[in-house]
Amino acid sequence: MVPGSEQWRDEQRRAILSFARRSKIDGGGFGWLDNDGGLDADANLQLWITARMTYVFSLAHLAGGPSTGSGTGENLELAEHGVRALAAFHDDVNGGWYSEIDATGAPAQTAKFCYEHAFVLLSACAASAAGAEGADALLDEATLVHRTRFWDADAGRCREEWNEDWTELDGYRGANSNMHSVEAYLFAADATGEDAWRQRALAICERVIGIHARGHHWRIPEHYDHDWTPMANYNVEKPSDPFRPFGATPGHAFEWARLIIQLAASLDEPRPWMQEAAEGLFEQAVADAVDDDAPGIPYTTDWHGSPVVEERFHWVIAEAVLAAEALHNYTDDALYEGLAARWWSEIDEHFVTEQGWVHELSPTMGPSSRTWQGKPDAYHAFNAVTLPSLPLAPCPAKTIERLAG
Repeated sequence: MVPGSEQWRDEQRRAILSFARRSKIDGGGFGWLDNDGGLDADANLQLWITARMTYVFSLAHLAGGPSTGSGTGENLELAEHGVRALAAFHDDVNGGWYSEIDATGAPAQTAKFCYEHAFVLLSACAASAAGAEGADALLDEATLVHRTRFWDADAGRCREEWNEDWTELDGYRGANSNMHSVEAYLFAADATGEDAWRQRALAICERVIGIHARGHHWRIPEHYDHDWTPMANYNVEKPSDPFRPFGATPGHAFEWARLIIQLAASLDEPRPWMQEAAEGLFEQAVADAVDDDAPGIPYTTDWHGSPVVEERFHWVIAEAVLAAEALHNYTDDALYEGLAARWWSEIDEHFVTEQGWVHELSPTMGPSSRTWQGKPDAYHAFNAVTLPSLPLAPCPAKTIERLAG
């Protein structure tokens, strides 16, 4: 079976979902899995994991068919389980969602983050399209919170972090949360029919990529102060942070490239700079991080393109192959087709196991846990084996919904 083929991806989708179903917690939410698929019963519940797994099972239900194991309605049940679980994270006094709760349902910390709220919005859009009970109300509040708390119309980008009652705004601004907001906003535009969400996504891309990344040779500054001035040395002493690492992140360059192409495909008149930017991001990431003599893609580089954290993460190569597939779809350039074939083969050889995809490998492709412990969620792997079968626009949930209808 050829890695990356339709048949291979169907088989992987079935295996990924089978493994991911183990993350369900009977008391509510989805938990953190170890390498063998066991739940860490002592770990707090994470909002980003529950939201991302709700998204995965919602799309799986929409897709249907034997490759998703959805004949019994199990995926819809899991999507609805996720929708109900998100209510446990909800701040009933101030609105919005806590990013982490303990076994009693109490918040482990009280700040409200754009990153996690972007995934709440994404999951609400997918769950609503899937017809999950309670998803429409979740979508109503998620759009309200993102529009009124995180979207900054003056900056044309999203704010990052508020305190519990929304009275104090942290000075940090981040590209990562804005990238996932672009993804969520594309879903929201299709879910609500409000083009303003697509225009917000465009505004973010114009600034973070069209200005900042372009000005840094298509390496994306990840961290900014309150005025959106890049902080080049942010976390230099903590380079392997899982969410805010030092330096440039090739995996995010690939992810932004894919999202920009999806955004361009959704516009009646795509901006001329969009294809240039997507190809520039992709080309620079390949030049910095892809070695013809070594498999996998390093996590981070410095501002000259030299690797800093050389561990290979599953999400990085998943986004690389998705970007290659999207750019090949959009441009028909054989370069992207060739790189996609290479990366599918590397995924098949090094990352795929009977116990889900390995989340982190060493530079020599052996076991590593420098940054990630276990296999917390299936979001990137599921996207990798699902999105190449779909048109670039509209969003996957809306596309599958229309095909099913």
